[in-house]
Amino acid sequence: MSADRVTTPFNARSTASDVVAGVDLTGQRAIVTGASSGIGVETARALAAAGAEVTLAVRNGEAGERTAKDIHATTGQLVRVVPLDLSDQGSVAAFVTAWKDPLHILVNNAGVSATPEMRTPEGWELQFATNHLGHFALTTGLHRALAAAGRARVVSLSSIAHVQAPIVFEDINFHERPYDRLLAYGESKTATALFAVEANRRWAGDGITVNAANPGAVTTNLGRHLTEEDYAQLPEYDFKNPEQGAATSVLLAAWPQLEGIGGRYFEDCNQAARHTAETPLSGVADHAIDPAAAERLWQVSVDLLADAPRG
Repeated sequence: MSADRVTTPFNARSTASDVVAGVDLTGQRAIVTGASSGIGVETARALAAAGAEVTLAVRNGEAGERTAKDIHATTGQLVRVVPLDLSDQGSVAAFVTAWKDPLHILVNNAGVSATPEMRTPEGWELQFATNHLGHFALTTGLHRALAAAGRARVVSLSSIAHVQAPIVFEDINFHERPYDRLLAYGESKTATALFAVEANRRWAGDGITVNAANPGAVTTNLGRHLTEEDYAQLPEYDFKNPEQGAATSVLLAAWPQLEGIGGRYFEDCNQAARHTAETPLSGVADHAIDPAAAERLWQVSVDLLADAPRG
C-alpha cells in the first residue's frame, strides 16, 4: 500500500450529490454502463447534474429510456441511451465503433453477481466475461477517445467480495474447478481492481487515470441471484442507499482534487487501507493491487479476446 494514501472530506454516508456539489463538468462527455438501475442511475444523475453530457450504456433499452426521462426531470439535462450488452463482444464492438467523440469520463458500473453457472458463446464464465472482459474490451476500444479528451478518468467497479478470491490464472473460466458462483463473482471483482492498476500504468502518459471503486453493500437488483442461504453466509454489512453507493464512483469520476491520481482502490470515498483479518468488511487485498498479477491479467484478457470467434 502506498504511503501517500489519499483521503477526502467525504465518508461512507456521503452521497453522489455531496461529492459533486460545486463541481462543473460542462463540456465533458461521460459514459456510465449499467445505468438503468441501482447505483448506475445515481452515478449518471450526479454527473448530469454537474453538467456532463451523459450516455447511458445499457442492456435494457426501455429501462434506459425511463432512466433518461427521470434524470432529465430531476436535473434538466438531456442524456443519451445507447444499447450495450457486455456479455456480447459483438455488442461491445458495435458500441466502440459508433463512438466518435473525445471521452472524458467512463464509469464501468454494470455487472452481474452470483449467477448460476452460465457461459458466453466463447465458453467464458458469465461473471468474468461481463464484469471484466466486457469492460476490458469496451475501455481498450475507447482508449483513443479517452486520450483525445486530454484529461480523462476511468472508474472500474470492484467489491469487497474480491478479498477471498485471487485470480486462478490456470482456470479463470472454471473449466476444471467445480463452479462456485460467489467465488466466481469475487474473482471477477479482483479482475476489475487489477484492471485499474495496469490500465493506469499503461495510460497515465496519455492523460488517462484509472481507479477502482468499491461502492459498498447496496440494496439493488444486483443481488437478485442471492438466496436466503447465501445471505445467511454473508457478514452483517452496513447497507447504503443507492445515492450513497454511487458516491465513490462519482468522486473518482469528477472530484477535481483527484486529478492525476490513478491505479488505486477506493471505498467510502477514500483510498482503501490494506485488508486484514481485523477489518473483514473493508480494505483492499494485496492480490487485487499486485502489479505482476495486473500485467498478467491484461495479457490473458488480450489473448482471450483475440481468440474469440468473429462474426
